[in-house]
Amino acid sequence: MSNTAELLKGAAELFPDEVVTSAHVRHLDLPQGAGRFALITLDNGLDHTKPTTLGPQSLVNLDKAIDQVEAEAARGEIAGVGVTGKPFIFAVGADLKGVEVIKRHEDALAIGKGGHDVFKRLSSLAVPTFAYYNGASMGGGVEVGLHCTYRTVSRAIPAFSLPEVFLGLVPGWGGCTLLPNLIGADRAVSVIIENSLNQNKQLKGEQVFELGIADAIFDGADFLEQSLIWTASVLRGELEVERPDVDRGEAWDRAVARGRSIADSKVHGAAPAAYRALDIIAAARNGDLRQGFDAEDRALADLIMGDELRSGLYAFNLVNKRAKRPAGAPDKKLARPVTKVGVVGAGLMASQLALLFARRLEVPVVLTDIDQERVDKGVAYVHEEIDKLLLKGRVNQDKANRLKALVTGSLDKAAAFGDADFVIEAVFEEMGVKQQVFAEVEAVVPEHAILATNTSSLSVTEMAGKLKHPERVVGFHFFNPVAVLPLLEIVRAEQTDDASLATAFAVAKSLKKTAVLVKDAPAFVVNRILTRFLGEVLRSIDEGTPVEVADRALAPLGLPMSPIVLLELVGPAVAHHVAGTLNAAFPDRFGVSENLGRIVKAGKRNLYVYDSGKPELDPEVAALFETGDTVLTEEQVRERALNAIAEEIRLMLDEGVVAEAQDIDLCLITGAGWPFHLGGITPYLDREGVSERVAGKRFLEPGVASVPN
Repeated sequence: MSNTAELLKGAAELFPDEVVTSAHVRHLDLPQGAGRFALITLDNGLDHTKPTTLGPQSLVNLDKAIDQVEAEAARGEIAGVGVTGKPFIFAVGADLKGVEVIKRHEDALAIGKGGHDVFKRLSSLAVPTFAYYNGASMGGGVEVGLHCTYRTVSRAIPAFSLPEVFLGLVPGWGGCTLLPNLIGADRAVSVIIENSLNQNKQLKGEQVFELGIADAIFDGADFLEQSLIWTASVLRGELEVERPDVDRGEAWDRAVARGRSIADSKVHGAAPAAYRALDIIAAARNGDLRQGFDAEDRALADLIMGDELRSGLYAFNLVNKRAKRPAGAPDKKLARPVTKVGVVGAGLMASQLALLFARRLEVPVVLTDIDQERVDKGVAYVHEEIDKLLLKGRVNQDKANRLKALVTGSLDKAAAFGDADFVIEAVFEEMGVKQQVFAEVEAVVPEHAILATNTSSLSVTEMAGKLKHPERVVGFHFFNPVAVLPLLEIVRAEQTDDASLATAFAVAKSLKKTAVLVKDAPAFVVNRILTRFLGEVLRSIDEGTPVEVADRALAPLGLPMSPIVLLELVGPAVAHHVAGTLNAAFPDRFGVSENLGRIVKAGKRNLYVYDSGKPELDPEVAALFETGDTVLTEEQVRERALNAIAEEIRLMLDEGVVAEAQDIDLCLITGAGWPFHLGGITPYLDREGVSERVAGKRFLEPGVASVPN
């Protein structure tokens, strides 16, 4: 048995639940008399909703297929070898379920070596090899093709990426070494680092071709047929594939430096994967593939045995699995159809909601407000945004016209909502105003209509308390910007019935949002945690810690933005209002910063000015501050903030605000952009010992979001 086979056999024993991919070999005669051709098809036997992955047994199957075509090539029986995938899917990389169960560094090393040993055989056959990227291609799927001599890509591909850095890995089966040597370091940095850290941005087929990853591009309808015609031309010498020379001079260094600045801006040194990938890219400029593959093996093994990857996989599973089956959601059969939506309010938030409902549900949406000017402005905003989608090619002219026709405005609530099935309010965050709006809406809507509130912190139960039918009121809390952040906190008030709740979840699914069921508790999940965390930072400033010191305190976590920048994004007035709500509910834990109050009273929206290119406290804001003389270090501020977060999460779980700690993490990832390498927050608190110190126990069982013992 070969060393590769032994490695993979050992790895396969660790992964008993692998969805195994077959590597079928079939033979065909190429057009134009170009010879007999062996085509390997990667297929796990399932439809396109279960993409093909490459676990150890799958690699064994590919290895055996290569054994066969290698012998055929050596005997002169074939002119070339191609690799393609099942319909709509090429291959989407390693089987990550298996990675989660690895406990030993040597087993992790076997994963990297096994993949390399199989894939690099494709580049050493006696005949040219071709990868036909016919559908979704990610990670190891992309890397299979990079080991081939030539590549074609389907114009119809929706998703092509090397997402490993996003998860806490490196492209470890040749990606870090082969891609920069194929398309140059700068473009490779864009694919491996920039796109990964930009919420795992995917490439389309056209971009894959433009970057030079593929040598030819064909339409999806007859992609394989056209690829084989092209292959025949290459093999007959009628077509010479030309690739630009790769710049191995200063441009390579500049590309790596750009990658480091991207990594610094996104993860602030808090997660190692991007930096390990950049080290390998930096070393790849000499074109020594063996050295590069060895470095990939080491990096892959080190990262697989690290907590950041385990947190990343935990986060990935939350977003891709738990999010699809929300904990506590009622039976979806209870949901009622929604054929018309009403939006109370026509401000920015309400207009964003109207656009979202029109685009996703494709039903009539009517905005109302207190005067015609506001209504017109809200409708105009939606129409302008649809025009922008048209300009970007996201919708065609016909679709744009249809969407615009769906969104209208009215001052008459009875006419607007008389036949609406779902009405959401997005008016001023004040209980009396919202109660009045709901009373007016209840008087005119049909009996089955759902009344939803986009409140960020107020009691939904109290809001519904004066209605004849409080059972049809639900909280439906979106996060700004609505088009970007996936989270939707669905709040069950004390009297909300199952049918209303089921309808809310069905609407959330149609809106393509990540819905999490939350109890009607002050500020729900995300705003409660962020307000507690921000409150500790502001308290340290009020006590005398310099703003820049307090603001830098959380940098080691690699959060998407610093506390003060978050405060500016939310808006000081909104943050102050939510703090007041929580202070009224939990005065012993939530303070209200007098300095923040002064900022709001002065009408200041920003604390920083950027005159020098970097953030500095606005002198006008500094003049408003009244502080004590207790100066904390960054470490002390960080400890205080993390302790507060851990305490608040434990209390929320004890109160039953959500079903489990996993839901807290899902909310922070999808509603506040907290990083995958933290796993949201609870894996980090467990790893750093904060959970046990503050709350007396871990939030997650050992082995969940951490290396199993």
